[in-house]
Amino acid sequence: MRKLILLATMALAAAVMPSALASAAQAPTAQPATTAAAPTAAQLLAKTNSCKQISNGKYKTDEDVSAKTVAVCDANGAVFWKADMDIDCDGQRSTQCNENTDCCYQDDTAFHQSDGKPLNAAKLPYIVVPSSSSIWKYSSSQLKGGGSCAVIYNGKVEYAVIGDTGPTQIIGEASYATAKDLGINPDPSNGGTDSGVTYICFKNSTVSPIENHGNAVSKGQSLATTFVNNN
Repeated sequence: MRKLILLATMALAAAVMPSALASAAQAPTAQPATTAAAPTAAQLLAKTNSCKQISNGKYKTDEDVSAKTVAVCDANGAVFWKADMDIDCDGQRSTQCNENTDCCYQDDTAFHQSDGKPLNAAKLPYIVVPSSSSIWKYSSSQLKGGGSCAVIYNGKVEYAVIGDTGPTQIIGEASYATAKDLGINPDPSNGGTDSGVTYICFKNSTVSPIENHGNAVSKGQSLATTFVNNN
């Protein structure tokens, strides 16, 4: 009797199994979530074609030029400017950045790492904002140390943080690492570029910790997407 019951059970299972397997084969497989692509350089630049000037006058690009040509412009969720790029090598000493490689080297930055040390210009992509003056106070535009920025040059986008402050009359400066990643000569003695750099800094943003470039990229891409959608 037990054998008859067992045989009947096996026969029933054999009849059901092909149907179950067919259903499993037809069931859709879960697809991994896709992350929206970050804006391209062209998409970001398209939102900076016109300037709603918020600076009280304009900035020079270098100490040895007299013309003041760079305005700070307001946008929805960000401010931006178009300038050159001088190389900032200040902060922690490194093979690339020290008294021997940079005549104007300083061993400190306006904003510090989470451990209290100055930033490392050779490793961390950061930009320099002008120190507050009658021309413009970056804090009045809801910008602060560690804030998120997109730097665009020659079709490339680099996400960086606000890491240092510079002269009150000059704009257009970024760290060794920023220049290197954008394909600009990063040498503090003869590097940089005279034009073609767009800086977009996002209001009320903070990358934490400031020295984590991965966080700067993810935060920057998200804010850049919002910037493109809202302008």
